Amino acid sequence: MTTANPSVTDTTITDIAMAEHGTSLWKDAWTRLKKNRLALIGLGVLVSFIIIALLTPWIAPYSYETQNLDLGATPPSAQHWLGTDIFGRDLLTLIMYGGRISLAVGFVATAVALIIGVTYGAIAGYVGGKTDAAMMRFVDILYALPFMIFIVLLMVVFGRNLLLLFLAIGAVEWLTMARIMRSQVQSLRQQEFVEAAVSLGLGPATIIRRHLIPNALGPMIVYTTLTIPGVMLLEAFLSFLGLGIQPPQTSWGLLISYGAETMEEFPWLLIFPGLALSLTLFSLNFLGDGLRDALDVRSSKD
Repeated sequence: MTTANPSVTDTTITDIAMAEHGTSLWKDAWTRLKKNRLALIGLGVLVSFIIIALLTPWIAPYSYETQNLDLGATPPSAQHWLGTDIFGRDLLTLIMYGGRISLAVGFVATAVALIIGVTYGAIAGYVGGKTDAAMMRFVDILYALPFMIFIVLLMVVFGRNLLLLFLAIGAVEWLTMARIMRSQVQSLRQQEFVEAAVSLGLGPATIIRRHLIPNALGPMIVYTTLTIPGVMLLEAFLSFLGLGIQPPQTSWGLLISYGAETMEEFPWLLIFPGLALSLTLFSLNFLGDGLRDALDVRSSKD
């Protein structure tokens, strides 16, 4: 007759079973992520906002261009759950349409930064030597430039274009990504699988694309989830200054800008757009923290 060992926990049994049947880094990371309630809540809130943004044209209670000047700014009611703005437009509708723009700026601009930063950092880290030194000195120079002034100049010279806003913000957010990718590639390029790829005659471009970048994506995914909130705040700041999204389009930053001007008389115009932006930013930060812990191999061994 055998007795159960009280020191063997359910988690230990699960880990042993996973080791016996084999598991991948991503599956193991997802298993650990599911144990983080805040990260799952953040993921759920974020997915909900994305679904609402995608379905907004079909589920919005009103048209975002519909005005009722006779109605004006009214507090929340049965007809307008979040109230109306000074032009009589339904605030819930504006927040839903504004979420489409804010989320698009956050994800698209971050994707632009990710593509530039990953490519640049991977090349610098793999090539090394003088090329690496020159490329990273260029990054240091760009770090010293006032990027807000750079974006403002782009908006003034080329006009307030949504696509330009994506590119401009993405073009100034890639520097840290490049540094992270470079350090990851430098730690991986001496690994046996890279040496095996070189011995098989694979070229540098193939090694970087097929072997180094996929194995260095863990930290990049974490940093990406933490970059999206920064990009959204940057768009909100530009819209607050009148340099971002312009009417008839709207964004959470633009709504917050309008709400700040009338917050003493019509506080709901600031509170509800601010809550939508804050919930999204908190969700992304919770998800980023959870992904950082889930993808940290050292923490999984503790």
